[in-house]
Amino acid sequence: MSDSNTSNDILAYTLANLPTSNVCPNVIDADIIAMVNNMTFEEKIGQTMIAKVVDLLNDGVLDMGKVKHFICNLHVGAFYGSPGIMDGKYSWYSPELFSQLTDAVQKFALEHGLRVPIIWGLDSVRGANFVKGAVIFPTGIATAATFNPQHAYNAGRIAAKDTRAAGVHWAFAPVCDLILNKTSSGLYESFVEDPFLSSHMTAASVNGYQGDYKCDRSRVAACVKHFVGCLNVLDEDGFSTCEISKSELFEYFIPPFKAAINVGVVTMMANLGSINEENVISSDYYLQQLLREQLGFRGVLTAYVSMNSKHKFESIIRKGAVDTIVTDHASDCIVRATETLDEDSDCIAKLNVCVARILQLKKDLGLFESPYADPQLASIVGSAQDIEAARNVVRESVTLLKNRNNVLPLKLTERVLFLGPTLNSTRYMGGGWNGPSDNEGDEVYQSFGDTILEGVQEITGCEPLYFKGVDIDSDELIDISAIVKAAKKVDKILIGLGEKTYAGMEGKIDSLKLPPNQLDIVYTVARATHKPIVVVLVGGRPRLLERVADIADGIVQAYLPGTYGGLPIAEILYGKVNPSGRLPYTYPATEAQALATIWNSARADYKPQWAFGYGIGYSHVEYTNFTLSSKLLTLARSITVSVSITNHGPYPQKEPVFLFTSQPSIENKNIHPYRLRIFAKVELRVNETKNMAFELRAEDLAFWATDSKQTIDPAPVLVAINPYTQKDIKTEVTLDVSADAASA
Repeated sequence: MSDSNTSNDILAYTLANLPTSNVCPNVIDADIIAMVNNMTFEEKIGQTMIAKVVDLLNDGVLDMGKVKHFICNLHVGAFYGSPGIMDGKYSWYSPELFSQLTDAVQKFALEHGLRVPIIWGLDSVRGANFVKGAVIFPTGIATAATFNPQHAYNAGRIAAKDTRAAGVHWAFAPVCDLILNKTSSGLYESFVEDPFLSSHMTAASVNGYQGDYKCDRSRVAACVKHFVGCLNVLDEDGFSTCEISKSELFEYFIPPFKAAINVGVVTMMANLGSINEENVISSDYYLQQLLREQLGFRGVLTAYVSMNSKHKFESIIRKGAVDTIVTDHASDCIVRATETLDEDSDCIAKLNVCVARILQLKKDLGLFESPYADPQLASIVGSAQDIEAARNVVRESVTLLKNRNNVLPLKLTERVLFLGPTLNSTRYMGGGWNGPSDNEGDEVYQSFGDTILEGVQEITGCEPLYFKGVDIDSDELIDISAIVKAAKKVDKILIGLGEKTYAGMEGKIDSLKLPPNQLDIVYTVARATHKPIVVVLVGGRPRLLERVADIADGIVQAYLPGTYGGLPIAEILYGKVNPSGRLPYTYPATEAQALATIWNSARADYKPQWAFGYGIGYSHVEYTNFTLSSKLLTLARSITVSVSITNHGPYPQKEPVFLFTSQPSIENKNIHPYRLRIFAKVELRVNETKNMAFELRAEDLAFWATDSKQTIDPAPVLVAINPYTQKDIKTEVTLDVSADAASA
């Protein structure tokens, strides 16, 4: 049997749009409690374990003998992963083939053993990226660069229905870690460095995945990760270790998780690392006092634990803070736990709570009533509607960082030489968490994507003049004499630089420098031709550009736009779309700035290559009439900040508008220059003016002085609009939080 699914011809579809307000985990139903009370100790332990799909396969094929062992003997209640990335017969499973496997396991579970439905989890972090044909969306950093949370919602919504189409009910996404280190291989998965932006993107994403998950069978359980303080994602022993003060933890790292809890996220994944030498997964403070009691999380908490981890499974189960454990060695873990744990009343009571939460999640997702995949959902996977949704994210995320002498947009009449490995690769545009493994290259995508060159050809109607020039990570230039010869005959040169695909430890780097060979091709062509050069960056993190930052006339940050990013990038290069993305992170100028963010500039002046929020468009946009309703801000009286924005053309513009504040007298203005308080995105036709008004409250300026109390400091406040592109749109107000001011 082969998986010959290639593409979906359906243009559009309509799904039920059920209300999403107040849909969140709540009390455990009486029938669930009764079910837990009727389980044996061993059955309860099995229900807390999430086994990997590889445990069920034999030479890539589902082995019903193994299914029987895991369900009847070990009582496992959940499975994780795609067979294609474990030990599957195919590199990528269509929803039809995927659901055959999940339905077969589900059918056996309902007819044998406990007769409790299986819940299946999958890392659907950017669309249902492990479901063949599902649209792979731009990564978290690209979505954040839009400064438009609707895109985060849309990506989650489409990921949910495509994941559910495969018979999978649980998406281990989104990632809302504030990852500071730009060398981190997981940077691209997150919404990056600003807690305010990340909170809004996280909330929208969770709503997209979950919606009314208790009624809507095209939705899944979201799982925000990794609570909390996961700065660098994976190191050699698991998740990273770090030092974070309690005030910084509350001020910066917790808000995105709190935002997810506020909109009802039903599951969460724990940080396996440590904070201030305290292991999060075994910490009563972080997982019980903080997460459960203070933040009010009532859903399922899970964690990934390897057999070689310093964390012992039996200890985790006994503690009862984590409800489910994902592991590569479920069988050994269950056996060890059942042999080691004593069936004392305290252990059983905690285990009962964990199992009840898991079973309630299964009930809320409808698995007792509708346990199997819905073929109607499979029929709309990869529709033109979904492709357009993904491309719209790209159209609003691509960030123009430099445009000397208006080198962009390119003109159809210009002769352009295209160079570089990222321009002719679907895979490099996709990056990590991108479906099949890297071994298959670009061929595996068939019709499930495009390339930048294909996008250029569609826009221009001509086959581009293209040389690869260099492999993504090799040491030699390719056909350099032919490239120089061709370069001398063209008007402009466009060079695509970037990163190879990676996830987890595969992407570990010690330096932010691009491979020397990629820089060399820019230097060589510039030295030989003196023609205008545009550089397009395709990658999951900012890489140091060194002299390229000065040499290039145009610099475009495309992030990881997903497999359908080619056409919208070409649209931007040729002026069909005006770039409106803004940097969701601080772009470092040196290795020393690898940890620099808008709020933590590594204890040095905030002088990056480009600041958080920076980006330009093709139009001249003017900000005027900047006014405040009052120069006094109190607890009783907010102020209205107004500004007029005019697009003088020559293109329509989607303009991100940011309101920042700073309190220089209580914070070193170079170390903490600004904090983002409000953002919006406004559409402007040529010669159109729009008046924007924002409400700023004293409460917006509260900060965590300790881990238990927020403070509003009555220091002067600098209010600024887009300070890194509009230097003079700022003024100072007085913040008065005295009793007299509050009662005024």
